[in-house]
Amino acid sequence: MKALEGVRILDMTHVQSGPSCTQLLAWLGADVVKLEAPTGDITRQQLRDVPGVDSLYFTMLNCNKRSITLNMKSERGKQLFTELVKDADVLVENFGPGAVDRMGFPWERLQELNPRLIYASIKGFGAGRYATFKAYEVIAQAMGGSMSTTGFEDGPPLATGAQIGDSGTGIHAVSGILAALYQRERTGRGQRVQVAMQHAVLNLCRVKLRDQQRLAHGPLREYPNRTFGDEVPRSGNASGGGQPGWAVRCAPGGPNDYIYVIVQPVGWRPLSAIIGRPELAEDPEWATPEARLSKLDKMFQLIEEWTIRHDKWTVLDRLNAANVPCGPILSTRELVEDESLREEGIVVTVPHPERGDFVTVGSPLQLSDSPVEVRTPPLLGEHNEEIYGRLGVGTEELAELKANGVI
Repeated sequence: MKALEGVRILDMTHVQSGPSCTQLLAWLGADVVKLEAPTGDITRQQLRDVPGVDSLYFTMLNCNKRSITLNMKSERGKQLFTELVKDADVLVENFGPGAVDRMGFPWERLQELNPRLIYASIKGFGAGRYATFKAYEVIAQAMGGSMSTTGFEDGPPLATGAQIGDSGTGIHAVSGILAALYQRERTGRGQRVQVAMQHAVLNLCRVKLRDQQRLAHGPLREYPNRTFGDEVPRSGNASGGGQPGWAVRCAPGGPNDYIYVIVQPVGWRPLSAIIGRPELAEDPEWATPEARLSKLDKMFQLIEEWTIRHDKWTVLDRLNAANVPCGPILSTRELVEDESLREEGIVVTVPHPERGDFVTVGSPLQLSDSPVEVRTPPLLGEHNEEIYGRLGVGTEELAELKANGVI
């Protein structure tokens, strides 16, 4: 039995933030029915690599779901939606603000139809001045504090490759939905769950707000920056935390031939020996964390003078043997081919009836009593007959609904 077995999710989401949320719920065992317009989720067609076949953008965000189609502008469509709501435990949507209301289903109406319904909405922003703004991944990063603190001191603000605005918000929404399901066990009532992309990114940038307040008491000594103003600066690859870190180059010098090294107080002695400078462990100019703080750039330069002579895997083995925290920069190709990640089930191959096998990311949530099997994503409307049949719609009416553009 899966953790969320028996929980019915009506998934009205599209693109990435919503589908990333509902896919996790599906992996946890919920029955996720993806409700699409007859034309389908727009990402079925975006960034296609195989003509006429659902894109990887869609397939990698919609595994383990079922798909039905419905034209919410038609009267029969609204009737069918009403029945679907009555049958659902959770409704998830990430339309623009007020879109579901304009369809004729504000929260008050949904509560009337199903008092136990949990209605989760993912938006770009909260209810304040930005409420009606359009949001995309990098806009959320820009307005949530990530871009202003990412990059090098003398360069422009940068976006991170991690989708912290979209998928990061989806994970936050999962937390809210699970909490609401748990509370419903005690109260018997559903509730609204609302998550904004800007808010989720800001939550992930919490340590930068910590450092903004620390600036009132002087420079941030753990940062390599030479000067500080009244805002947290971009600080390259510095960790900015209690233990300094940096990405140093390795042989043969390719774009991802780097390893990230963190220098803990107890790690300086073994590290200085490994790089061939054992005398630095006793030198008062280098021996203590306080002494090294004022010359972090020089410290990592010394480390790099050794790492540049070895490949990142050799460096990894040498430093790990001495209990020095480090991690090689892994490219997307290296991650796809990583045997360890394959064995852990976090990189998986999934069959697809039209495109053949594709590689995707498996569930990062691993429960001992609720193992995840990543299954193929649904074709558009693949489960119309199954789901609508459960609502009493017969074969003849289904054909009529399709001919009339209702499904």
